[in-house]
Amino acid sequence: MDQYCILGRIGEGAHGIVFKAKHVEPRVGWQCLPSILQTGEIVALKKVALRRLEDGIPNQALREIKALQEMEDNQYVVQLKAVFPHGAGFVLAFEFMLSDLAEVVRHAQRPLAQAQVKSYLQMLLKGVAFCHANNIVHRDLKPANLLISASGQLKIADFGLARVFSPDSSRLYTHQVATRAVGCIMGELLNGSPLFPGENDIEQLCYVLRILGTPNPQVWPELTELPDYNKISFKEQAPVPLEEVLPDASPQALDLLGQFLLYPPRQRIAASKALLHQYFFTAPLPAHPSELPIPQRLGGPAPKAHPGPPHIYDFHVDRPLEESLLNPELIRPFIPEG
Repeated sequence: MDQYCILGRIGEGAHGIVFKAKHVEPRVGWQCLPSILQTGEIVALKKVALRRLEDGIPNQALREIKALQEMEDNQYVVQLKAVFPHGAGFVLAFEFMLSDLAEVVRHAQRPLAQAQVKSYLQMLLKGVAFCHANNIVHRDLKPANLLISASGQLKIADFGLARVFSPDSSRLYTHQVATRAVGCIMGELLNGSPLFPGENDIEQLCYVLRILGTPNPQVWPELTELPDYNKISFKEQAPVPLEEVLPDASPQALDLLGQFLLYPPRQRIAASKALLHQYFFTAPLPAHPSELPIPQRLGGPAPKAHPGPPHIYDFHVDRPLEESLLNPELIRPFIPEG
């Protein structure tokens, strides 16, 4: 740990505490003070303590390491930079991300613009499609596990529940399980709050049935093969049209959301196919990450990223070319003489 200088505490998860730190050159007897730190990379350190040495490394930590090592570097998946022992445990060093999508939604002063929703969803789907192409299913997709950089980039994190899945289509458990989670996140972004806000499994299931209706073998043939089928019964409920649940959403958004939330997993749209849905190609188009809310992990509401006033020298296709050419006088003060 002497090669890192702890700058602060980010949070605490199920298997460890996460710190913000700076990578520095270790020096014997050198006190680590923020004011005299050398320029170094900022990282997030997850310290995982072993409760009992004989139990070994927790399975969730092993899954996270294995899942991230199985995949190549990708701009939509958080990067694991190092793993090293420390005391009675070990440390995972990740690239540092400023905040997460849950904080962005929580501190939004108004519902996110449609272009912003499309941008977040598009980045999420690119990350999910990449994971599935590498036979990794995340199994814990939620806004808190979608980290956001200072530049607005979204990356999938926390692979503690991840599994390597088989492409064998005969298995009930496939990567379409994750696309349902994408649908829940999409619904939360469109709604400004969760569509299924249950405090426990049964309550959440009641919310799902209230909106999507009670499933039956006619609409979901594999339903009877589930291990807990018939252990609990619910009254028959008809599905509520999604346009009534989200009256401000566009028809294209509702169509894609409906394909995410289908009961039969094999009928749900795959992440790679969802990226080609017309939703992403109709106005407004997905926003550039620089146009997304600037996240904050601590403190008050996050400030919004607003595009500046149009520059009179910006290029526009509907204006004569000579009006968009750079005026040399504008940059003359910045050119060194001689």
